[in-house]
Amino acid sequence: MVMVKVAMGLMSVAAMIAAGPAMAHGQEISNDLARCGADARGPAVLVDVRGFAANTGKVRIQSYPATKSAWLAKGEWLNRIDTLVKPANGSMRFCMPVPQPGQYGIAVRHDRDGNGKTDISRDGGGFSNNPSISIFNLGKPGVEKAAFQVGPGVTKITINLKYM
Repeated sequence: MVMVKVAMGLMSVAAMIAAGPAMAHGQEISNDLARCGADARGPAVLVDVRGFAANTGKVRIQSYPATKSAWLAKGEWLNRIDTLVKPANGSMRFCMPVPQPGQYGIAVRHDRDGNGKTDISRDGGGFSNNPSISIFNLGKPGVEKAAFQVGPGVTKITINLKYM
Protein backbone atom coordinates (compact mmCIF):
# COMPACT_ATOMS: atom_id res chain seq x y z
CA MET A 1 0.00 0.00 0.00
CA VAL A 2 2.83 2.40 0.89
CA MET A 3 4.63 1.61 -2.38
CA VAL A 4 1.45 2.34 -4.35
CA LYS A 5 1.10 5.75 -2.67
CA VAL A 6 4.77 6.54 -3.32
CA ALA A 7 4.46 5.50 -6.97
CA MET A 8 1.31 7.61 -7.40
CA GLY A 9 3.07 10.57 -5.79
CA LEU A 10 6.04 10.23 -8.14
CA MET A 11 3.70 10.04 -11.14
CA SER A 12 2.01 13.27 -9.99
CA VAL A 13 5.37 15.02 -9.67
CA ALA A 14 6.44 13.75 -13.10
CA ALA A 15 3.17 15.00 -14.61
CA MET A 16 3.72 18.46 -13.11
CA ILE A 17 7.28 18.60 -14.45
CA ALA A 18 6.16 17.46 -17.89
CA ALA A 19 3.47 20.14 -17.96
CA GLY A 20 6.16 22.79 -18.37
CA PRO A 21 7.75 25.46 -16.20
CA ALA A 22 5.59 26.65 -13.33
CA MET A 23 5.22 30.35 -12.69
CA ALA A 24 5.80 31.54 -9.14
CA HIS A 25 2.87 33.39 -7.65
CA GLY A 26 2.75 36.20 -5.18
CA GLN A 27 6.21 37.72 -5.14
CA GLU A 28 6.36 41.28 -3.77
CA ILE A 29 9.25 43.16 -5.34
CA SER A 30 10.71 46.65 -5.33
CA ASN A 31 10.54 48.95 -8.33
CA ASP A 32 14.06 48.43 -9.63
CA LEU A 33 14.21 50.40 -12.88
CA ALA A 34 17.74 49.07 -13.57
CA ARG A 35 16.09 45.73 -14.48
CA CYS A 36 14.64 47.51 -17.52
CA GLY A 37 17.70 49.66 -18.28
CA ALA A 38 20.05 49.61 -21.24
CA ASP A 39 21.86 46.48 -20.00
CA ALA A 40 18.67 44.63 -19.04
CA ARG A 41 18.41 40.98 -20.00
CA GLY A 42 14.65 40.56 -19.53
CA PRO A 43 12.12 39.38 -19.89
CA ALA A 44 10.51 42.39 -18.26
CA VAL A 45 7.89 45.06 -18.88
CA LEU A 46 8.66 48.78 -18.59
CA VAL A 47 5.33 50.30 -17.59
CA ASP A 48 4.58 54.02 -17.79
CA VAL A 49 1.52 54.77 -15.66
CA ARG A 50 -0.11 58.09 -16.55
CA GLY A 51 -2.96 60.20 -15.30
CA PHE A 52 -2.59 60.21 -11.51
CA ALA A 53 -5.43 62.38 -10.18
CA ALA A 54 -3.51 63.22 -6.99
CA ASN A 55 0.02 63.04 -5.61
CA THR A 56 -1.19 61.14 -2.55
CA GLY A 57 -1.64 57.56 -1.41
CA LYS A 58 -0.16 54.38 -2.80
CA VAL A 59 0.02 52.67 -6.15
CA ARG A 60 -0.05 48.92 -6.67
CA ILE A 61 0.97 47.28 -9.93
CA GLN A 62 0.56 43.52 -10.47
CA SER A 63 1.45 41.18 -13.32
CA TYR A 64 -0.67 38.14 -14.18
CA PRO A 65 -0.41 35.26 -16.62
CA ALA A 66 -2.83 36.00 -19.47
CA THR A 67 -5.18 33.12 -18.73
CA LYS A 68 -8.87 33.30 -17.84
CA SER A 69 -8.28 31.33 -14.65
CA ALA A 70 -5.47 33.59 -13.35
CA TRP A 71 -6.41 37.07 -14.64
CA LEU A 72 -7.32 39.28 -11.64
CA ALA A 73 -7.91 36.19 -9.48
CA LYS A 74 -6.96 36.55 -5.83
CA GLY A 75 -3.46 35.22 -5.19
CA GLU A 76 -2.75 34.51 -8.87
CA TRP A 77 -0.56 37.55 -9.54
CA LEU A 78 3.07 36.87 -10.37
CA ASN A 79 4.81 40.02 -9.14
CA ARG A 80 3.53 43.00 -7.20
CA ILE A 81 5.02 46.43 -6.62
CA ASP A 82 3.50 48.59 -3.86
CA THR A 83 4.89 52.08 -3.43
CA LEU A 84 3.99 55.63 -2.48
CA VAL A 85 2.63 57.82 -5.25
CA LYS A 86 5.32 60.24 -6.38
CA PRO A 87 4.40 61.18 -9.94
CA ALA A 88 6.41 63.51 -12.11
CA ASN A 89 3.98 65.36 -14.38
CA GLY A 90 1.22 62.92 -13.43
CA SER A 91 3.25 59.82 -14.44
CA MET A 92 5.29 57.08 -12.79
CA ARG A 93 7.48 54.39 -14.33
CA PHE A 94 7.81 50.78 -13.18
CA CYS A 95 9.89 47.77 -14.18
CA MET A 96 7.95 44.52 -13.87
CA PRO A 97 10.00 41.35 -14.50
CA VAL A 98 8.13 38.29 -15.77
CA PRO A 99 9.26 34.64 -15.53
CA GLN A 100 9.56 33.97 -19.27
CA PRO A 101 8.49 35.41 -22.63
CA GLY A 102 4.76 34.96 -23.22
CA GLN A 103 1.32 36.48 -22.75
CA TYR A 104 0.70 38.63 -19.65
CA GLY A 105 -1.66 41.25 -18.28
CA ILE A 106 -0.92 44.10 -15.88
CA ALA A 107 -3.30 45.80 -13.44
CA VAL A 108 -2.67 49.10 -11.63
CA ARG A 109 -4.58 50.59 -8.70
CA HIS A 110 -4.13 54.09 -7.24
CA ASP A 111 -5.31 54.03 -3.62
CA ARG A 112 -5.61 57.80 -3.17
CA ASP A 113 -5.80 57.81 0.63
CA GLY A 114 -3.46 54.85 1.08
CA ASN A 115 -5.84 52.96 3.37
CA GLY A 116 -5.53 49.66 1.47
CA LYS A 117 -9.23 49.55 0.62
CA THR A 118 -10.82 50.15 -2.76
CA ASP A 119 -13.04 53.24 -2.83
CA ILE A 120 -14.66 53.25 -6.27
CA SER A 121 -15.66 56.90 -5.97
CA ARG A 122 -12.06 58.07 -5.31
CA ASP A 123 -9.48 55.47 -6.34
CA GLY A 124 -8.28 54.96 -9.87
CA GLY A 125 -7.08 52.03 -11.90
CA GLY A 126 -5.94 50.85 -15.26
CA PHE A 127 -4.90 47.80 -17.25
CA SER A 128 -2.50 46.85 -19.98
CA ASN A 129 -3.86 47.78 -23.44
CA ASN A 130 -6.06 50.44 -21.75
CA PRO A 131 -9.38 48.64 -22.30
CA SER A 132 -12.64 50.43 -21.58
CA ILE A 133 -13.91 49.82 -18.08
CA SER A 134 -17.27 50.65 -16.59
CA ILE A 135 -19.45 50.07 -13.60
CA PHE A 136 -21.22 47.33 -15.60
CA ASN A 137 -18.15 45.06 -15.68
CA LEU A 138 -17.12 46.23 -12.19
CA GLY A 139 -14.05 47.81 -13.73
CA LYS A 140 -12.60 44.41 -14.63
CA PRO A 141 -12.00 43.80 -18.34
CA GLY A 142 -11.61 40.29 -19.67
CA VAL A 143 -8.13 38.90 -20.12
CA GLU A 144 -8.53 38.99 -23.91
CA LYS A 145 -8.67 42.80 -23.71
CA ALA A 146 -5.67 43.22 -21.42
CA ALA A 147 -3.29 40.48 -22.65
CA PHE A 148 -0.11 41.46 -24.46
CA GLN A 149 3.02 39.68 -25.66
CA VAL A 150 6.29 39.99 -23.74
CA GLY A 151 9.44 39.03 -25.62
CA PRO A 152 12.85 37.97 -24.30
CA GLY A 153 13.97 41.57 -23.69
CA VAL A 154 12.16 44.59 -22.27
CA THR A 155 8.65 45.31 -23.55
CA LYS A 156 7.35 48.89 -23.12
CA ILE A 157 3.70 49.70 -22.40
CA THR A 158 1.68 52.68 -21.16
CA ILE A 159 -1.29 52.40 -18.82
CA ASN A 160 -3.65 55.35 -18.47
CA LEU A 161 -5.38 55.52 -15.09
CA LYS A 162 -9.15 55.99 -15.01
CA TYR A 163 -11.28 57.30 -12.19
CA MET A 164 -15.04 56.93 -11.76
